[in-house]
This record gives sequence, structure tokens and C-alpha cells, in this order.
Amino acid sequence: MSVLKDKVSQDFIELEEKYGAHNYHPLPVVLARGEGVYVWDVEGNKYYDFLSAYSAVNQGHCHPKIVDAMTNQAKTLTLTSRAFHNDQLGPYEEFATNYFNYDKLLPMNTGAEAVETAVKICRKWAYEKKGISKNDAQIVVCKNNFHGRTTTIISFSNDPVARKNFGPYTSGFLKIAYDNLEALEEVLENNDNIAGFLVEPIQGEAGVYVPSEDYLIKAKALCKKYNVLFIADEVQTGIARTGRLLATCGNCSCPEKNCSGTPEVKADILILGKALSGGAYPVSAVLANDDIMEVIRPGNHGSTFGGNPVAAAVAIAALEVVRDEELAENADQLGKLFRSELQKYVDRSSIVQLVRGKGLLNAIVINDDENSDTAWNICMALKDNGLLAKPTHGNIIRFAPPLVMTKEELLDCVHIIIKTLQDFE
Repeated sequence: MSVLKDKVSQDFIELEEKYGAHNYHPLPVVLARGEGVYVWDVEGNKYYDFLSAYSAVNQGHCHPKIVDAMTNQAKTLTLTSRAFHNDQLGPYEEFATNYFNYDKLLPMNTGAEAVETAVKICRKWAYEKKGISKNDAQIVVCKNNFHGRTTTIISFSNDPVARKNFGPYTSGFLKIAYDNLEALEEVLENNDNIAGFLVEPIQGEAGVYVPSEDYLIKAKALCKKYNVLFIADEVQTGIARTGRLLATCGNCSCPEKNCSGTPEVKADILILGKALSGGAYPVSAVLANDDIMEVIRPGNHGSTFGGNPVAAAVAIAALEVVRDEELAENADQLGKLFRSELQKYVDRSSIVQLVRGKGLLNAIVINDDENSDTAWNICMALKDNGLLAKPTHGNIIRFAPPLVMTKEELLDCVHIIIKTLQDFE
């Protein structure tokens, strides 16, 4: 440990460069500690975290309740595999299914695993319940989606960087435009083999694209009309990030913010991850009602670590924090304030085209093309000014701080962002 303490940021960066696969291009900052909305690098510099580990740390860094749940369980029992029962999984499944209003939960570890699980459930339901002929099931997805980077998932991506030289690709997916109900109805009406529609309520990685106000409600209605499963990937948008417990709730008429929606928008299959653990441990889950989940039987699907005791204890604590600290309400209020304050600057800016988002999932579009380095340079300047954010798709900067942020902290961050942008005008 003494050797590590003597190293500076560049030393750690060089170690990763030499010994690690080059599958990421991180901002040149080496973080060593986190608490709440703040992180510190190895030199002791303090930053606001405005990425939240891609919305995994909604509850803030190292939330004491979540850390206590993890460490206490780790001292008792960490893993049994699913060959045996453990005393944490059942209580977690009961808690989470009641929390999100579903009959059953299938536990996994990562978001991509959960998406793959949902795809398998949907296909099996199509053959056993809808009567689609074997191997003919199709799942409709949206262009510019991001659901992970497994072989199956990149097969229905249109990102050339994610796809190139990883073929042959998995068939069985039809791509349509996002936020286009006409395209959805056309594909459902003209194809009897559609099993499901997989969609992000907000396309986060694509640049925080928020769909039309009635998109999710009407998409769910179309799925019901054509007996197709509506599958919501809420790995990034779920767990209070967008000002509701789930982003799909943002289009319902229910006045309660911390809910799981009405039948009009409730997903047939719900995919969760990231903040399901508060960023403390890899936890993901797929939820559905009995008439769908009953197609999964012993041997059909599994995971050695999925549903392990630590994951179960951590997930309960993480969800309790969201509920008890009213993080959905906080995200809703602060998100409106953030966009309002940024919009005042955007109205007179030449470097920023627009600000958009919902809750505390927001983005600004830089007035430059995707191949420019302007957004990257702005993020480097933000780092120098004490705030960490990252570009996506070249000219878009995503802003997603932990949901435990206060109004005073948010306004301080707005000041930092505007001050930094002014230097690029």
C-alpha cells in the first residue's frame, strides 16, 4: 500500500495504459475517494461528480446505509450459488416486487445480463404463450439505442464502433426510429411474429433524448393491441433518476412521484440495474408478472452470482434510501431548476445549442459537429474547475449528478458550468 500511496495520477494512468485493455477513453483523472456528490483524486483535489458512474451512484458515493448492508452481509455469507437457498434472496425478491408492483423478479448482476435475460424471457413467452413458430420471433428495437455490449445486443445496435468486426451478428431484431409511433404501428401491423418492443424511456447514451410526452403511453397501447410485450430498459433511467421512481412513470397521470406507474405505461418486462445497488455492488434484475415469468423453469436461465446474499442485502438498502430520502422528488425539483438556469445561458450562448433532459438526467448540445473535440475540451476545463462530466457522441455533454445533491450544491455546479462555457464562447 505504501508503494501505491507514493504514486501520482499519471502513474496510475500509465499502469492502465500498459496492462489494461484499451476499451475505454477516460478523462485523465484518477479518483481515490468518494462521499455523497463529491469525489477526490489521488492528489487530494475535490470534484463534483456529474456522471454518477452512468447513474449507478444515484444515492451518492459510499452511502453509509448501503455500505453497512454490504459489509455486514459480507462478514456473514457472500455466495452460495443458486444450488442452495440463502436467507437474503427471498426477502429481497419480496421487497422489490412489492416496491415495483410485479409478481416475480429474476436476479442478475449487470445491466447487459438483465437485457439478455429479458430477450430470452420475451422469446420463450412468444413461443409458449403467443404461439409464434419456433425461431421466428422478432423483437422491435429503436435506432440509436444503447442496451449494452454483448454480442446479441450489439447485433441490434447501429453504432459502428460497437459493431465493427464483431460479427456474425444475432438475428431476430427489427430496428425502427425512436419516438416514432407510426413506425412502431407499421411494423407491428405487418408482422405476425413480433414478440416484444424493447425501448429506453429516455435514450441516455445517445445524448439524453427525451421522447414526446405521449410516446410511452401510446407505445404501450400499441403493444397491447398487437399482443406484444412492452419491455422497458430502465437500467440508466430507473431508480429515481428522472424525477420518478421509473422514467415510464413520467408519462402517467398518477400524481404520486415515487410509484411504478399505471397499467397504461407499466412495462410487461422491466429491466433494472446500476442504481439498484447504489453503485456499491453489481446488481441487476428483470421483473414481470406470473403470466410472463412462468415460462422460465429450472435450467432455462441462471447465474452463479445472480441473487447472492450481498447483492440482495445491498439492493434492499439502496431502494430504502431512494424511498426514505425522497430522491425521486429531489431529482424532479433540482432537474427543473438545472434546466431553467442553464436555459437562461443557452438563450444568449453561441457555444451551446440547447439543454434537455428530465429529472437529473440532462445534457447540453455543443454547437459543433460530432467529430470535433470541443465537448471534450470543455469537459477538461470543467475538471480543472472542479466538476467531472463526460461527452457522449462527440458534441453532447451529459450531466447526471447523484440525487442526494442539495439546491445550494446544484446552483454552485451551474455556476461552474456556465463559467467554463463562457471561456469557449
